[in-house]
Amino acid sequence: MAAHKLDVLGLKCPQPVLKIAVEAPKLQSGDILEVLADCPSFPRDVEAWCKKTGKTLLFCRDEGGGKFNAQIQF
Repeated sequence: MAAHKLDVLGLKCPQPVLKIAVEAPKLQSGDILEVLADCPSFPRDVEAWCKKTGKTLLFCRDEGGGKFNAQIQF
């Protein structure tokens, strides 16, 4: 199990989720992807992507200042 980080700050919907989708094939089962985003729709979008793909959204926290921190388990 490995931890990976993805910074999608400055990208607007649908780019953050598309970037996650590009990273997904590189990750192994059990890996954690931490995503930093500032798109207002990111919490809703990442939750929907995880449900659609069967990944586990561990959390999506509002870090303040319009930034979000999410962790996805693959």
